[in-house]
Amino acid sequence: MLTLHVALSFSGLLVGALLLVDLLGSARRQPTLAGALLFSTAIISVTGFALPSPPGTPTPDPARILGVIELVVIVIAALALYLKHLTLAWRSIYIVSIVVAVYLNVFVTVVQAFLKVPFLHVLAPSGKEPPFVIAQLLTLALFVVIGAMALKRPRLAADMIKATI
Repeated sequence: MLTLHVALSFSGLLVGALLLVDLLGSARRQPTLAGALLFSTAIISVTGFALPSPPGTPTPDPARILGVIELVVIVIAALALYLKHLTLAWRSIYIVSIVVAVYLNVFVTVVQAFLKVPFLHVLAPSGKEPPFVIAQLLTLALFVVIGAMALKRPRLAADMIKATI
Protein backbone atom coordinates (compact mmCIF):
# COMPACT_ATOMS: atom_id res chain seq x y z
CA MET A 1 0.00 0.00 0.00
CA LEU A 2 2.86 2.38 0.82
CA THR A 3 4.49 1.85 -2.58
CA LEU A 4 1.20 2.61 -4.35
CA HIS A 5 0.69 5.70 -2.19
CA VAL A 6 4.20 7.01 -2.95
CA ALA A 7 3.89 6.32 -6.69
CA LEU A 8 0.53 8.11 -6.79
CA SER A 9 2.01 11.00 -4.82
CA PHE A 10 4.81 11.48 -7.35
CA SER A 11 2.40 11.29 -10.28
CA GLY A 12 0.09 13.77 -8.53
CA LEU A 13 3.02 16.16 -8.04
CA LEU A 14 3.92 15.93 -11.71
CA VAL A 15 0.35 16.47 -12.89
CA GLY A 16 -0.04 19.32 -10.39
CA ALA A 17 3.08 21.04 -11.72
CA LEU A 18 1.82 20.71 -15.29
CA LEU A 19 -1.57 22.11 -14.34
CA LEU A 20 -0.03 25.08 -12.52
CA VAL A 21 2.07 25.86 -15.60
CA ASP A 22 -1.15 25.68 -17.61
CA LEU A 23 -2.94 28.03 -15.20
CA LEU A 24 -0.13 30.54 -15.55
CA GLY A 25 0.17 30.69 -19.28
CA SER A 26 -1.90 28.45 -21.48
CA ALA A 27 -4.40 29.89 -23.88
CA ARG A 28 -6.77 26.98 -23.33
CA ARG A 29 -8.22 25.04 -20.45
CA GLN A 30 -7.02 21.51 -19.77
CA PRO A 31 -9.98 19.66 -18.22
CA THR A 32 -8.25 16.29 -18.73
CA LEU A 33 -5.19 17.47 -16.85
CA ALA A 34 -7.41 18.92 -14.12
CA GLY A 35 -9.34 15.66 -13.91
CA ALA A 36 -6.08 13.73 -13.57
CA LEU A 37 -4.98 16.00 -10.71
CA LEU A 38 -8.33 15.77 -8.94
CA PHE A 39 -8.45 11.98 -9.30
CA SER A 40 -4.83 11.39 -8.28
CA THR A 41 -5.15 13.72 -5.29
CA ALA A 42 -8.31 11.95 -4.14
CA ILE A 43 -6.59 8.57 -4.42
CA ILE A 44 -3.51 9.89 -2.60
CA SER A 45 -5.69 11.05 0.30
CA VAL A 46 -7.72 7.83 0.42
CA THR A 47 -4.65 5.56 0.31
CA GLY A 48 -3.05 7.77 2.98
CA PHE A 49 -5.95 7.00 5.33
CA ALA A 50 -5.14 3.28 5.02
CA LEU A 51 -1.53 3.76 6.13
CA PRO A 52 -0.77 3.33 9.83
CA SER A 53 0.12 6.41 11.85
CA PRO A 54 3.72 6.50 13.09
CA PRO A 55 4.20 5.77 16.80
CA GLY A 56 3.75 8.86 18.93
CA THR A 57 1.47 10.61 16.44
CA PRO A 58 -0.92 12.95 18.26
CA THR A 59 -4.64 12.36 18.19
CA PRO A 60 -6.24 13.47 15.97
CA ASP A 61 -3.58 12.57 13.40
CA PRO A 62 -2.50 15.73 11.50
CA ALA A 63 -1.96 13.70 8.31
CA ARG A 64 -5.55 12.49 8.35
CA ILE A 65 -6.85 15.99 9.03
CA LEU A 66 -4.82 17.23 6.06
CA GLY A 67 -6.25 14.39 3.94
CA VAL A 68 -9.81 15.45 4.78
CA ILE A 69 -9.01 19.10 4.02
CA GLU A 70 -7.50 18.09 0.69
CA LEU A 71 -10.57 16.05 -0.23
CA VAL A 72 -12.81 19.05 0.51
CA VAL A 73 -10.56 21.30 -1.61
CA ILE A 74 -10.66 18.98 -4.63
CA VAL A 75 -14.43 18.57 -4.38
CA ILE A 76 -14.71 22.37 -4.56
CA ALA A 77 -12.37 22.46 -7.57
CA ALA A 78 -14.36 19.72 -9.31
CA LEU A 79 -17.63 21.56 -8.63
CA ALA A 80 -16.18 24.77 -10.07
CA LEU A 81 -14.84 23.03 -13.18
CA TYR A 82 -17.44 20.41 -14.04
CA LEU A 83 -20.72 21.84 -12.70
CA LYS A 84 -20.15 25.59 -12.81
CA HIS A 85 -17.86 25.54 -15.89
CA LEU A 86 -15.58 28.23 -14.39
CA THR A 87 -18.17 30.95 -14.95
CA LEU A 88 -18.03 34.19 -13.01
CA ALA A 89 -16.52 33.75 -9.52
CA TRP A 90 -16.15 29.99 -10.05
CA ARG A 91 -13.03 30.61 -12.14
CA SER A 92 -11.31 32.20 -9.13
CA ILE A 93 -12.63 29.48 -6.80
CA TYR A 94 -11.23 26.86 -9.16
CA ILE A 95 -7.81 28.51 -9.39
CA VAL A 96 -7.52 28.91 -5.62
CA SER A 97 -8.67 25.31 -5.06
CA ILE A 98 -6.18 23.88 -7.55
CA VAL A 99 -3.31 25.93 -6.15
CA VAL A 100 -4.22 24.88 -2.59
CA ALA A 101 -4.50 21.21 -3.60
CA VAL A 102 -1.08 21.21 -5.24
CA TYR A 103 0.38 23.21 -2.34
CA LEU A 104 -0.88 20.64 0.16
CA ASN A 105 0.75 17.85 -1.86
CA VAL A 106 4.04 19.78 -1.91
CA PHE A 107 3.71 20.61 1.80
CA VAL A 108 3.52 16.89 2.58
CA THR A 109 6.44 16.22 0.24
CA VAL A 110 8.60 18.73 2.13
CA VAL A 111 7.59 17.12 5.44
CA GLN A 112 8.46 13.67 4.09
CA ALA A 113 11.77 14.93 2.68
CA PHE A 114 12.82 16.21 6.11
CA LEU A 115 11.78 12.89 7.65
CA LYS A 116 13.33 10.54 5.08
CA VAL A 117 16.29 12.30 3.42
CA PRO A 118 19.24 11.91 5.81
CA PHE A 119 20.98 15.25 5.23
CA LEU A 120 17.68 17.13 5.62
CA HIS A 121 16.68 15.10 8.68
CA VAL A 122 19.95 16.06 10.37
CA LEU A 123 19.08 19.74 9.80
CA ALA A 124 15.62 19.40 11.35
CA PRO A 125 15.13 16.14 13.25
CA SER A 126 11.93 17.26 15.02
CA GLY A 127 10.47 19.25 12.13
CA LYS A 128 10.44 22.44 14.19
CA GLU A 129 13.94 23.73 13.49
CA PRO A 130 14.62 26.82 11.33
CA PRO A 131 15.61 24.92 8.14
CA PHE A 132 12.25 23.11 8.10
CA VAL A 133 10.29 26.27 8.90
CA ILE A 134 12.18 28.24 6.23
CA ALA A 135 11.57 25.51 3.63
CA GLN A 136 7.84 25.49 4.38
CA LEU A 137 7.60 29.29 4.36
CA LEU A 138 9.39 29.47 1.00
CA THR A 139 7.04 26.81 -0.36
CA LEU A 140 4.02 28.76 0.88
CA ALA A 141 5.36 32.01 -0.59
CA LEU A 142 5.92 30.32 -3.96
CA PHE A 143 2.32 29.07 -4.06
CA VAL A 144 0.91 32.44 -3.01
CA VAL A 145 2.78 34.03 -5.93
CA ILE A 146 1.59 31.31 -8.33
CA GLY A 147 -2.00 31.75 -7.16
CA ALA A 148 -1.86 35.54 -7.48
CA MET A 149 -0.38 35.32 -10.97
CA ALA A 150 -2.98 32.76 -12.08
CA LEU A 151 -5.81 34.91 -10.74
CA LYS A 152 -4.48 37.96 -12.59
CA ARG A 153 -4.20 36.13 -15.90
CA PRO A 154 -6.84 37.44 -18.29
CA ARG A 155 -9.82 35.24 -18.87
CA LEU A 156 -10.16 33.50 -22.16
CA ALA A 157 -12.67 35.00 -24.56
CA ALA A 158 -14.74 31.80 -24.43
CA ASP A 159 -14.90 31.99 -20.64
CA MET A 160 -16.02 35.60 -20.81
CA ILE A 161 -18.73 34.77 -23.36
CA LYS A 162 -20.01 31.90 -21.17
CA ALA A 163 -20.14 34.24 -18.18
CA THR A 164 -22.48 36.63 -19.99
CA ILE A 165 -24.90 33.94 -21.19
